[in-house]
Amino acid sequence: MSVLLGDDNRRESSPFINSENDRGQYYDGKNMALFEEEMDSNPMVSSLLNKLANYTNLPQGVREHEEAENEDGVRRVTVMGPQMGTFIGVYLPCMQNILGVILFLRLTWIVGTAGILGSFAIVSMCCACTLLTAISMSAIATNGVVPAGGSYYMISRSLGPEFGGAVGLCFYLGTTFAGSMYILGTIEILLTYIVPDAAIFVAATKEDESAAMLNNMRVYGSCCLALMALVVFVGVKYVNKLALVFLAWVVLSIMAIYAGVIRTVIEPPDFPICLLGNRTLKNDQFDKCLKTEVVKNITYTTDLWSLFCESKHLNATCDDYFSVNNVTEIQGIPGLLSGVIKENLWGDYGPVEMLIEKKSMPSVAVKDNTNDIYKPYVFNDIATYFTLLVGIYFPSVTGIMAGSNRSGDLRDAQRSIPIGTILAIATTSFIYISCVVLFGACIEGVVLRDKFGDSVKKNLVVGTLAWPSPWVIVIGSFFSCCGAGLQSLTGAPRLLQAIARDGIVPFLQVFGHGKANGEPTWALLLTAGICEIGILIASLDAVAPILSMFFLMCYLFVNLACAVQTLLRTPNWRPRFKFYHWTLSFLGMSLCLSLMFISSWYYALVAMVIAGCIYKYIEYRGAEKEWGDGIRGLSLNAARYALIRLEESPPHTKNWRPQLLVLCKLDPDMLVKHPRLLSFTSQLKAGKGLTIVCSVLEGTYMTRGNDAKTGEEVSSLAAMSAERTKGFAHVVVASNLRDGFSLLIQSAGLGGMKHNAVLMAWPAGWKQAPDSYAWKNFIETVRETTSAHQALLVAKNIDHFPGNQERLKEGTIDVWWIVHDGGLLMLLPFLLRQHKVWRKCKMRIFTVAQIDDNSIQMKKDLQMFLYHLRLDAEVEVVEMHGSDISAFTYEKTLVMEQRSQMLRQMQLSRTEREREIQSITDESRGSVTRKRSLILEAASSNTLQVPRICIPNDEVATATRHPLAVVHDAIAPSIHCCILSLHHGPRSSATTSPENVHMTWTKDKLVNERTKNREGNVGVKDIFNMKPNQSNVRRMHTAVKLNEAVVNKSQNSQLVLLNMPGPPKNKEGDENYMEFLEVLMEGLDRVLLVRGGGREVITIYS
Repeated sequence: MSVLLGDDNRRESSPFINSENDRGQYYDGKNMALFEEEMDSNPMVSSLLNKLANYTNLPQGVREHEEAENEDGVRRVTVMGPQMGTFIGVYLPCMQNILGVILFLRLTWIVGTAGILGSFAIVSMCCACTLLTAISMSAIATNGVVPAGGSYYMISRSLGPEFGGAVGLCFYLGTTFAGSMYILGTIEILLTYIVPDAAIFVAATKEDESAAMLNNMRVYGSCCLALMALVVFVGVKYVNKLALVFLAWVVLSIMAIYAGVIRTVIEPPDFPICLLGNRTLKNDQFDKCLKTEVVKNITYTTDLWSLFCESKHLNATCDDYFSVNNVTEIQGIPGLLSGVIKENLWGDYGPVEMLIEKKSMPSVAVKDNTNDIYKPYVFNDIATYFTLLVGIYFPSVTGIMAGSNRSGDLRDAQRSIPIGTILAIATTSFIYISCVVLFGACIEGVVLRDKFGDSVKKNLVVGTLAWPSPWVIVIGSFFSCCGAGLQSLTGAPRLLQAIARDGIVPFLQVFGHGKANGEPTWALLLTAGICEIGILIASLDAVAPILSMFFLMCYLFVNLACAVQTLLRTPNWRPRFKFYHWTLSFLGMSLCLSLMFISSWYYALVAMVIAGCIYKYIEYRGAEKEWGDGIRGLSLNAARYALIRLEESPPHTKNWRPQLLVLCKLDPDMLVKHPRLLSFTSQLKAGKGLTIVCSVLEGTYMTRGNDAKTGEEVSSLAAMSAERTKGFAHVVVASNLRDGFSLLIQSAGLGGMKHNAVLMAWPAGWKQAPDSYAWKNFIETVRETTSAHQALLVAKNIDHFPGNQERLKEGTIDVWWIVHDGGLLMLLPFLLRQHKVWRKCKMRIFTVAQIDDNSIQMKKDLQMFLYHLRLDAEVEVVEMHGSDISAFTYEKTLVMEQRSQMLRQMQLSRTEREREIQSITDESRGSVTRKRSLILEAASSNTLQVPRICIPNDEVATATRHPLAVVHDAIAPSIHCCILSLHHGPRSSATTSPENVHMTWTKDKLVNERTKNREGNVGVKDIFNMKPNQSNVRRMHTAVKLNEAVVNKSQNSQLVLLNMPGPPKNKEGDENYMEFLEVLMEGLDRVLLVRGGGREVITIYS
């Protein structure tokens, strides 16, 4: 099968694999006409099955591709189908990655230090952790097709991009530091056991031996890293070809260990160790474990004597401990039947430079031990304790992901991964546990605690047990470390490349590129750089706990992913592997977390901080991905649970906060008309509570559905992002704005998360509007919010409000508390001042005292009330005594009512005109002959053709200023129209616009029309003779006087909050209500009218 280069990045948004846009070709010639209109979106079953059958799961680039070209010159690659089974594809790679450096270099030391029982506990905990993780991984791996990508793919697609990126990078760092550990193990074997004379740095004194060794490790380790990176860069095929060779040496080494154990039963190997008193000696500098020897009755001193005495003479001054203690030689490998297992059951921990001693041997202590460091004793090179050993051992059980990382190469990944991984863990666990017991039963305790084999002539301790030769183990461990290091340098760059290509971490995108065949060149360079950091540490014991943290964190989240998916019971969670349970996953997760803190609590905290920083970075800057992950399902379940709990009871006053429904208008370009509404929302909410930004489009959803989606996804959300408003956007389509706003006020939100306040802008141009829809919609919105018991916030001059980037250096927020409607007026300034825009503004509260009120007592009471509310504000009582209504107020009321009456008559005239146009349209559907006869009859009867009074829309605004001119201008065209109609006849009437179409009238109709016109003229005359309504005069008087007080006190304030009076119950006074509000806010820049929702929102109680 051939695929185009670069086309292997399939869209993950599709529910099925290989969902390209070529579906239409499968329908040609098919007898499926009934479904042909949905062919582009719904593929036929046959085409879907065809694609599933032809799906090839490409590997991660490990395979070298052979390039070819077809006839069109398009470069293609021929990819062999995956052929690996369970044994080759999963079992052996896991075995190779699990068995390695720790088994050969550190397990004997761990057994000697922790004892058989302590080592058994360490091995059991670590193996149980990996087994439980493998069970969880098997469940995830068998839940659908596993694309190439392994553990990172499983975690990211199960827990989401944030967790996936964080854990993926931690797993990458763990794999990279594993490469450092394997390279350090390789160099340790090379310099300690194979060619010790190759050391570049040689210590001049005993104190410098450790530093010299570390420097040698750094130099040789860096050279080894460069060589391995070059091999990986040249071609991965060489790594793959050598993998089986390395694995064969590992298996051969393990067989040599078991063969050596069996041989100890028959004939234990001869590896004598020398003890001075109970102290173990390094025997690489002497051959005979004797102080003196007698040759031909002559006593000679030995090489051992020279190490402790000033000269070879028998009367030389010697070390005190050497003088008073005897030298003893015992066998280092006493054998399986020797009973040494009893001595090795318990551990022997100690500080750094502690002497390795055999407790059962006699020893005479001396006072002066200061020179012990210069003597050939075997010391502890590091302080030992249980938790340290856990961190050093755990890397030996990592590598269980090797099978899942090769999922693209497997013939049946869903079957092979669980079986191969669990069998590999079972096999290696048996090997480790058996080795713990056998090492403790066959090898002397002081030899086990000798990390570098100084007591057995610099031999690898586990090699002394092997048969037929220790070199089998030395060479096998060397190749094992080399192979594991190459595998780490091969796998880590590809893991980083997979993360970079997902695009979830922006600054890593450069590492997604590579060579033409897909090799991750840049990722390999970064991996080599990080690996060099581990090599510069130069200590295998110091690097091992670091990578343990990263691997444990990865395993922790694999278990978490399985537990979350199982508990959520998502419909897509249908793994074929049935031997799992959420309790096992939870136990594995807990065990991973415990091992992290057991190994090294400070490394665990550092790893968690690194993962947390990556998580927050991806959440803040990363690309948004929708992978149907379990965290999203968990969020949905948590939201559902919380909504149900919120629905059980209404919120208490102490928990009340404004949940805003923001009514925005979209301009013709589908952009938010007043974006400062969103700024003010974010300032008022400070990111807390619910915010729903809604808009209404006029029309039907069938015709404007795409506009609604565009307005919601592009315009509203973009504006919210620009203004940093956190919330939801919703655009609805309705037949008119009034119905749309009503629908939103009633149904926005869900359950307990419904809005309790509505925020909208003041309709500034309502007087100049061509129709009355603007102010009528506004008033109806006020009425509906009142009926729904919701608060209402109306912002005047919203475009003058400060943006989120502005900082008000000074000023005040003035609250005019006229009536108490729940305390919302008090709460809003407090919430605003929490935001950095309004933080430096002071709060002032004004209230109004009538003639009968005691203003001094009111001020004291208000101050006490604010004290109990824990609000800091200045208090002022404004006295508004009863005064006569001024001529200005009377005249303003009169002009308002005249204008309202005139507009009402004009609206009536317009309605009648539309009714007549409709009758004319119906009449015109008759025959042309009948229409001509009617016209001739009308002419012979001296009838007239009278139009209705037509006042253009643009003259509505001038009606208030020049009412007589309006009436005159309305009557004059009618006379002119009559003349035109009499002269032009029926042809002209047929060509006029709908507003100028006229109808011929009979005598009876003419009499009725004249009566109507006479009545209409009387109505016009009444406009100029009318007297204002006394109720309106009182309301206007209140508005004028209150406005004077507000302007006098708060004209220069940054924001004025006013009680919003309710609309009249009689709808005939709606327009007057708008005038009252206009007068109330006149002369003020930023005004927020506040109308409570009918419940208390602030309380003095804690």
